[in-house]
Amino acid sequence: MRKAWLVAGAALGAGLSFVMLLVVGVYVVAGNLAGGVGGATRSLAKGAVPAAYQALVQKWGNLCPAINPALLAAQLYQESGFNPNAQSAAAAQGIAQFIPGTWATHGVDGDGDGDKDVWDPNDAIPSAASYDCSLASYVKDVPGNLTDNMLASYNAGAYAVIKYGGVPPYKETQNYVKTITTLEESFAAPTSRVDPSKQAAGAIYYAQKKLGTPYLWGGTGTAAQGGRFDCSGLTQASYESVGITLPRVANDQYNAGPHPARSELLPGDLVFFSKDPTNSRAIHHVGIYVGGGYMIDAPRTGAVIRFDPIDTSEYFGATRVTEDGAKALPTTV
Repeated sequence: MRKAWLVAGAALGAGLSFVMLLVVGVYVVAGNLAGGVGGATRSLAKGAVPAAYQALVQKWGNLCPAINPALLAAQLYQESGFNPNAQSAAAAQGIAQFIPGTWATHGVDGDGDGDKDVWDPNDAIPSAASYDCSLASYVKDVPGNLTDNMLASYNAGAYAVIKYGGVPPYKETQNYVKTITTLEESFAAPTSRVDPSKQAAGAIYYAQKKLGTPYLWGGTGTAAQGGRFDCSGLTQASYESVGITLPRVANDQYNAGPHPARSELLPGDLVFFSKDPTNSRAIHHVGIYVGGGYMIDAPRTGAVIRFDPIDTSEYFGATRVTEDGAKALPTTV
C-alpha cells in the first residue's frame, strides 16, 4: 500500500485531483484491515496523558480488573481535561472532580505523605481508581460487563445497577457508559492497525477546495471572516462537511479517535505538532494528512492554506477520526 501513497504524493506535485484515488485507497485498506485482533491489556497512547500524570495513571489504572490505564485516563479527561485546579458549579473539585462528601468517604492518601488532598493529583488519581474499584466490587455479581456496570454505578449508583441487573435504562447513564468506553479508545495505544474513516475522502475534498485561502488566527470560515481559517478551524470545518463535529482546538481534536503510527497513516488522518512530545495538551498545530508525507494545513499568519510536509521535528502523532470518538468528547474541558 505504501506505493499507492507515493503515487498520491506524485499527484500532489503535479497539482492533480486525487480524491477518487483516496476513496478507492481507503476502502481497499479497509478491506485489508478487517478482522484485526486486539488485546485485553491497554497501555497508554503516546503523550495522550500529560507526562506529570502518566506514571500515576499507568500504575493506578491497573488497580483492579474493571479498569485499565486508558479507561482511567478517559475519565480524568472527561471530568477535568487533566486540570488539577478544576472546580465545577456543583462543587466538584480537582483533576478527578470529587464532590466533598464522596471525597470524605473514598479519598485516599495516594502518595503516603500523611494527608488526603483532593487538589493533589498524587492523591486524587489513586482515589479515582480506588473509587472505581470499590464500585466494581459492589456490582461484581451483576450480569453483564463488569466495566460497564462499574461506570453505570459511577453515574447512577450501584443500587440502580443491582436493581436492573446491569446498566439501568436511564439515557444519561447509558450515554455516560458509551462516552467513557469510546474515549478509552483515544487514550489507548492501538494493539493492531485501526480501521480507516469512511468520511476521510470527503474531509480532504473540502480542505482541497480551500487551498490558497489566507490564514486567519481564530478563523472558522464564516462569511464575516472572509471564509478564512486557522489550523484547527480548517480541520473542524472539513470534518463538519461530512457530518462529524470536532472540538474547536487542536489538542482536543487529538482525542477524536485512535492513534495510528506514522507508518500506518492514511489520507484523512489528522496529524498533530507540539514542542512537547510527552503531552497532547501542548499540541499547537494540526493538519489533514493526504498521503506521500504531506498534509493540507493552515500554517500561520501571512501564509495560505497549502500542502506541507509532516515530517518535522515537532511531529507529535496522528488521530483517525471516528464519529463516536468525536461525539464522546466533552464540550468543555
